[in-house]
Amino acid sequence: MSKKTIYIAGLGLIGGSLALGIKRDHPDYEILGYNRSDYSRNIALERGIVDRATGDFKEFAPLADVIILAVPIKQTMAYLKELADLDLKDNVIITDAGSTKREIVEAAERYLTGKNVQFVGSHPMAGSHKSGAIAADVTLFENAYYIFTPTSLTKETTIPELKDILSGLKSRYVEIDAAEHDRVTSQISHFPHLLASGLMEQAADYAQAHEMTNHFAAGGFRDMTRIAESEPGMWASILMTNGPAVLDRIEDFKKRLDHVADLIKAEDESAIWEFFDNGRKKRKEMEIHKKGGVESAFDIFVDVPDREDVILSIMELLRGTSLVNIRINEENREDIHGILQITFKNEKDRKHARTVIEANTDYHVVIA
Repeated sequence: MSKKTIYIAGLGLIGGSLALGIKRDHPDYEILGYNRSDYSRNIALERGIVDRATGDFKEFAPLADVIILAVPIKQTMAYLKELADLDLKDNVIITDAGSTKREIVEAAERYLTGKNVQFVGSHPMAGSHKSGAIAADVTLFENAYYIFTPTSLTKETTIPELKDILSGLKSRYVEIDAAEHDRVTSQISHFPHLLASGLMEQAADYAQAHEMTNHFAAGGFRDMTRIAESEPGMWASILMTNGPAVLDRIEDFKKRLDHVADLIKAEDESAIWEFFDNGRKKRKEMEIHKKGGVESAFDIFVDVPDREDVILSIMELLRGTSLVNIRINEENREDIHGILQITFKNEKDRKHARTVIEANTDYHVVIA
């Protein structure tokens, strides 16, 4: 494919990581970037994430073969309206990176129909607690779903061309209707974030009368509420653009809680057991640790002794390896080993980690 000019509006974690991924497989492509703040633009230029950057959204749009809007949802829709009034290249591909799709697709079809452009909605399903161009990571989207939501402005060649441009992301591409995307993500993403924040609010209020609540909040509570630390502006925007689907999930969950409450009131131990057993079975059946039927998270579990330098020594062995996450699954005590869980991006790194840890320590390493 001939050399292209790619314009990415929004040089935060997502936009910056997209740029790095495109450059990995297409080093000859020119990457142009827009960001409102000087700080992120300067970092993107210093790190070589983009070749040129601007603080004026309209400046680079007419130069682009592909325009990627990696900005908040409402801003994405505003920029689609602005693009409709610009003198863009014929047949330019326009896409986005929003977490909800229906309203963005409707905006694109409203503003861009009749223009000589292509549009397809996109949702790269990866993220981090970090933000900004400084956090951009070429491996961010590896093995993650990259969802396309076709529109009336999507041509037969649009998605294949984007897949080629984005090949350096090493993602798994899926096509789905925009409305169905929003229904599915309301269940597995949007409602869980709402629930996590609700649990934190409930626990914080409860701790005012029961102060040990804060001290005992670990294990399952920690795991269930981790996502409550997510950026609030993004999630407010998501709920505002996917309200009906999320409200449906809230009402459904209320009924399920009421059912469990009735079982407790009736002291129906057998039915309560069935409730928990069903949840356990369903979780095992759901491909939570897989994407497209292929492993997408690569974990090792290391039994480690209670020594203050043990994690540091393991990290030294793994220097140069790309880690996704690290955590202790049990609090260390003198009489037991802790379980160190390390997550990698790919099987190659996991295999290397197991080899070097077993070769240099006497720790027991398990791959689950």
